[in-house]
Amino acid sequence: MPGALSPVHNEFRSDTFTQPTASVLAAATTCTLGDSVYQEDASTIALEQKLAVLTGKPAGLFCVSGTLSNQLALRTHLYQPPHSILCDYRAHVYSLEAGGVASLSQAMVTPVHPANGDYLTLEDIVENFIPDDGDIHLAPTKVISLEQTLHGIVTPIEELRRISAWCKDQQVILHCDGARLWNAHIATGISMAEYCSLFDSVSLCLSKSLGAPIGSVLVGEAAFIKKANHFKKQNGGGIRQAGIIAAMASVAIDENLPQLHRSHAMARELGEYCESLGVVLESPVHTNFVFIDTKKSKMNGQLLSQLATKYDVKIGGSRIAFHFQNSNEALQNVKKAVKECYEDSLVNPYIATGISKFYNIK
Repeated sequence: MPGALSPVHNEFRSDTFTQPTASVLAAATTCTLGDSVYQEDASTIALEQKLAVLTGKPAGLFCVSGTLSNQLALRTHLYQPPHSILCDYRAHVYSLEAGGVASLSQAMVTPVHPANGDYLTLEDIVENFIPDDGDIHLAPTKVISLEQTLHGIVTPIEELRRISAWCKDQQVILHCDGARLWNAHIATGISMAEYCSLFDSVSLCLSKSLGAPIGSVLVGEAAFIKKANHFKKQNGGGIRQAGIIAAMASVAIDENLPQLHRSHAMARELGEYCESLGVVLESPVHTNFVFIDTKKSKMNGQLLSQLATKYDVKIGGSRIAFHFQNSNEALQNVKKAVKECYEDSLVNPYIATGISKFYNIK
């Protein structure tokens, strides 16, 4: 029905809650039905080639999830332990992929707190880098994994260029968890290809923000993708008639990527509203996330979720995620919940203990 609200118009727990549009669903009825494990499905191959062209990489590999594509990338880049991966302490490859780095790649992780509080810089990396200099007590850094965006923050392209050049000089692999690289592209106008040219491999989610029901594509050099496909099969990631979901993802990219700016605008509106109230934000609002610093604001995150229910919106604690299917009506209701929670904190300041389970969910 024209003008009807999306069933997830009031869903702010994650941008993964987007639902396929009618045209995305219709793509499943016109796809090919070849066996993608045998690399014989035209719709899957077309999606992989589409992402390869879009990112300027020679090849792509369709996977069921960003967790799988990230872990395949790291496993393929790493050859013989002992070895380490350096990343932000909030990075999903470290904190939210079920310990995959340890179990699949036998790798140590060097989690780094950025000195600027927002994103890693070359100085952060150099300070925490473990060289392969013969010291038998340590696990040398073999891969650096950056996330773009992380906490909704866009790492400046100039900083990425510095890090990329240094990695090439040091012969260190640079991977990008680009689950939300789409958002950085929309926010900055910098092409996907320009971003991806700085990395050896990039994982691109299709179910975050874009409205595809499932999937991620890993892009990189042809030999790298061929080996990643080997590990994909080993880890149970082979899909037979993948064309059904690949075709849906392709339409979602075409139709929904231009709509991401709407989610960014709504997030900025909420961020500015929070600051006008005196609510402290944990991170700057660059794209589609608003992180409320409930500790500094002395706000009760559990109360915020309860108030969200009162106003018919869904919030997962201090992280408020936007997507293009959110409605303005729901945004105004989020504001009401935040305002009431903050006003409660002025009378009943909340002292948090422990780590919120909502801290950095995917």
